[in-house]
Amino acid sequence: MIRPSVTTRSAALAFVLLGALAVVVLTPLGAGAVTLAAGSAGDVLSAVDAVVLGAVEGVTEYLPISSTGHLLVTARILGLPDGGAAGDALKSYEIAIQFGAILAVLLLYRHRVWTMVEGLAGRSDDGRRLLLAVALAFVPAAVVGVVSERAIKDVLFGTWPVVVAWIVGGAAVIVLSRRGLLGPRGGRPLAAVTIRDALIIGGAQVLALWPGTSRSLVTIVAALLIGVSMEAAVEFSFLLGFVTLSAATLYETAKDGKLMVDTFGLGTPLLGLVVAFVCAALAIKWMVGYLSHHDLAIFGWYRLALGALVIVLVATGAI
Repeated sequence: MIRPSVTTRSAALAFVLLGALAVVVLTPLGAGAVTLAAGSAGDVLSAVDAVVLGAVEGVTEYLPISSTGHLLVTARILGLPDGGAAGDALKSYEIAIQFGAILAVLLLYRHRVWTMVEGLAGRSDDGRRLLLAVALAFVPAAVVGVVSERAIKDVLFGTWPVVVAWIVGGAAVIVLSRRGLLGPRGGRPLAAVTIRDALIIGGAQVLALWPGTSRSLVTIVAALLIGVSMEAAVEFSFLLGFVTLSAATLYETAKDGKLMVDTFGLGTPLLGLVVAFVCAALAIKWMVGYLSHHDLAIFGWYRLALGALVIVLVATGAI
């Protein structure tokens, strides 16, 4: 029996997802006066573009459906530049607005983050162990990401790689869910996550460098498969995401922040960041409540449906 509160939250997020998708799909049809067509002034990011990208980033960042994939397809539907200096600025912006999602985790998990800070200062053994686990889990993707950054952007940042990742990931989630491996069953708590667990989860996060895979998906699935409880898997994924996204955002801002500001200005990107923060906070609260009673199957079906939709849009020339 699904609790009414969970049903309400499920309906609310479904509305947000469908609304975001509707805005993304319909904007090119009626926003000609607001969103500049590619090729005319494609180096300008409008307020509408920023709000749409911020909403998509916020809703999808921590859900196991890939924010990067959603942002890539959304930018293409909106007719935003994908090449040259403007394209590079847009890719940097899509990473920079992750800061909104980072702030959402910092707000909602401030007590756990503070425990990790106390662990760093030597005042909490639990905080020190958790901080060490998260730090070790962060390393594999950080190393591979820095070494392979240009190759990843040149080869994998495209519609078809994203669609393949959505479909493969969706099918895998459905199969594993049907075998009872991705549900809210018993398991080890967050305090029992070992160094070995952290390295396995961190190794899985490397797969998320392929856009469309989803960092939260691979880390949560990896944690569940090695016996971590659903609650602990989700929380560890959020904390690992907090560190990973913070590092990626700082790195990208330091490297291409000037290009991004010169291309898009400052106010419009900040608008997208604020929208991302609000939407991420709502999505996180929903996801935690939903996964306390359900498995990940709904996200697998969503990934398959979205992959099929994008294939149709590409085949018909809509994007």
